[in-house]
Amino acid sequence: MSQKLVERLQQEFSGEVQAVSNPQGDETIFVGRDKLVDVLTHLRDTEGCEQLSDVVGVDYPDRDQRFEVNYLLRSWKNNQRIIVKVAAGEDEPVPTATGVYRSADWHEREVFDLLGVPFDGHPDLRRILCHHQFEGHALRKDYPIEQGQECSRPEHLFSDQDINAAARRATNLVTELEGAGDEIHPSDLLTVNLGPSHPAMHGALRAEVLIDGETIIEARTEIGYIHRCFEKEAEDHTWAQVMPYTDRLNYCSAMLNNSIYASAVEKLIGIEATPRAQAIRVIVGELSRIIDHLVCVCANLVDVGALTNYWYLYNVRESIYESLEKLCGSRLTTNYARIGGMSHDLYDGFETEILHKLKEMDKGNSDVMKLIARNGIFLDRTVDVGVINQEDALSFGYTGPCLRATGLAYDLRKSSPYWGYENYDFAIPTGTSGDTHDRIMVRMAEMVQSRSIIVQALENIPDGPLNVDDHSVVMPPKEKVYDSIEGVMNQFKLVYEGIQVPAGEAYGFGEGANGELGFFCVSDGTGNPYRLKVRPPCFPIFSSYAFLAQGGMIPDAIATLGSLNIIAGELDR
Repeated sequence: MSQKLVERLQQEFSGEVQAVSNPQGDETIFVGRDKLVDVLTHLRDTEGCEQLSDVVGVDYPDRDQRFEVNYLLRSWKNNQRIIVKVAAGEDEPVPTATGVYRSADWHEREVFDLLGVPFDGHPDLRRILCHHQFEGHALRKDYPIEQGQECSRPEHLFSDQDINAAARRATNLVTELEGAGDEIHPSDLLTVNLGPSHPAMHGALRAEVLIDGETIIEARTEIGYIHRCFEKEAEDHTWAQVMPYTDRLNYCSAMLNNSIYASAVEKLIGIEATPRAQAIRVIVGELSRIIDHLVCVCANLVDVGALTNYWYLYNVRESIYESLEKLCGSRLTTNYARIGGMSHDLYDGFETEILHKLKEMDKGNSDVMKLIARNGIFLDRTVDVGVINQEDALSFGYTGPCLRATGLAYDLRKSSPYWGYENYDFAIPTGTSGDTHDRIMVRMAEMVQSRSIIVQALENIPDGPLNVDDHSVVMPPKEKVYDSIEGVMNQFKLVYEGIQVPAGEAYGFGEGANGELGFFCVSDGTGNPYRLKVRPPCFPIFSSYAFLAQGGMIPDAIATLGSLNIIAGELDR
């Protein structure tokens, strides 16, 4: 993002746009609330910022305008980013951006839910992560972290008024498509819950649907209450102590969570991991991507009735987990990365073991493709099911395989390379239709590309130190701890006080298995994060589920959900 963009914005809005100095590389502007929608619209229509990646609220109780709301915008076409900030006092509404970006709907609801910032004109400003009976706003600085609440009453997502309106819309649609048709009465519609207590809903997800026969007339979704308060707990722990919590985000690819979080904090500190640590992050990250895709594809195929494929691929996943367990002592939640490097090096024989298991993956992948590529049942269940076009996908905030399934060859490992990804030769698989079939096939192809990256990394892994030579960040060697008072004090201060991250903010991100995984880090110069906001890939993707399910049948809704790969841990956090 060049400075010229900020200058153009300042010229366009007569000086009402204020540039914000940001040494971490993200161009940032401050605008008044009354100009927010105009600026966002201009950035989308004129400057090519076609996606709102996230909306981040930060609480500053000592300021006159207590809340700061950050809009993280991205242009895939121009490969640029900008952060738009607005300030709001207690109960001062911020104008909604839902008319500009579809993704603003859920992002703004999250800020409202956790911080209490109202959004004027929002079409459905309800709680989204906390239970509807929850009182207060959990991420405000004055909300006690230990305070619990008992919430037990279920929420009905459709009122009688909603059902009547849905019946009228369905009647109008039938008339528009067919020229004439029987009127659909509210009594014709049946309300059905898909989930949360059903294996096809993949966790605690719930969709309440209005059906006419087996056709879904309208749907509304609800995030299940796994909520572990990741962001609130982060404020009560040191930067290093947050690392095990990242495992519990997308627990199907914990290594990626670890490493991308470490990189985000390193960006804020102003350091870079060593070449060897970066190569190891690439290797374990791509193994995580393979595992994640295996889970998604296997479960999705079972959802549509293809059980045999599960065994061809799932055994490969278990085999890779055996190597990861040998590497870090744990299978699912790994806690392997460290700020400034990794906890320890690869073990002897790791390379030979992984290369053998990648050959097994190739065979399993090939066997499954023989079973499904021209299988009539599989094609009927997935082709033209859950279709989303590229424009809508961008507006909803899609990234990763689900976005690439629409035909957009965009991958953060290529567009904004990190960990030395610019030195690896790999392709970006894409689809054409943005349907369930394309989402499955993109992931199948991406596993092949991840295999290629791992082989290249193992063949060219550099020697040298594993961690940065900075003991204000990295633990001192054990021999220094045991043999010197300086080493003892160094470790003591890092454990009890934490890494003293310089005051400021930075948005660190990487290509997670489901798409862009980002961490918006705010430091007040102490050993604990002042604010740590996760940008989970599947949160904006799941926001589109009701849109995708509408007009299809119940079996289509199940097939579609599996192809989106919604992971409850990162969705609900």
